[in-house]
Amino acid sequence: MMKFKSPPVNSLSLEFLTEFSISLEKLENNRACRGVIITSTLPKIFSSGLDITEMCGKSVEHYTEFWRAVQEMWLRLYGSNMVTVAAVNGSSPAGGCLVAMSCDYRIMAENPKFSIGLNEAQLGIVAPFWFKDTFVNVVGHRIAERSLQLGSLHPAPEAHKLGLVDELVPEEKLMEKAAAVMAQWLALPDHARQLTKTMMRKAVLDRLVAHREEDIKNFVTFVSKESIQKSLRMYMEMLKKRKS
Repeated sequence: MMKFKSPPVNSLSLEFLTEFSISLEKLENNRACRGVIITSTLPKIFSSGLDITEMCGKSVEHYTEFWRAVQEMWLRLYGSNMVTVAAVNGSSPAGGCLVAMSCDYRIMAENPKFSIGLNEAQLGIVAPFWFKDTFVNVVGHRIAERSLQLGSLHPAPEAHKLGLVDELVPEEKLMEKAAAVMAQWLALPDHARQLTKTMMRKAVLDRLVAHREEDIKNFVTFVSKESIQKSLRMYMEMLKKRKS
């Protein structure tokens, strides 16, 4: 069981991403560990996604280091040999949605106030190709295209209808259901399941590995633009006002 605990909203900061990747690597190297359930200790939020403060007013070097950490997290989680189950116990926008989508199975708390989706377009940001590829592999091309262009956040019932999450359960039954799903997946021989997973996901993983440096360069160029910095500053101001 891996529980996110980085108040107030489990933002994916550089420190958080680094610790997440190291934890995944340790579990991967532990032969006794065959699967991991990922959830949050914070009420109402799974993960709010990438930490905006890491992308605003920082140096080119910092943006480079941050984006490499985002890539590393995804490569490890999406390519993991373990069975990965996301127990989504709150809202999960943007990078939080990517974490959930990268797992083998997603169970979400049955609460219409909780939403999930890649809403980057709302912030004036473009979801990278590997976010898009992951999304397409989960929901199909047409739903992904519409949802990405509109930056949609889907309430839990709609997310289930679209196939973005596999199951909805009452909040109090979430962990019990996650454990039952894990048992079902672990009942299969690891070897066959792992090879099948690799076969299904290899092309998407290989695409990022082949274009990793180019992807970092694109991100740094994009996020360094004054128009994007302005958009991020405005978004941060809006969040501050909401809090106050």
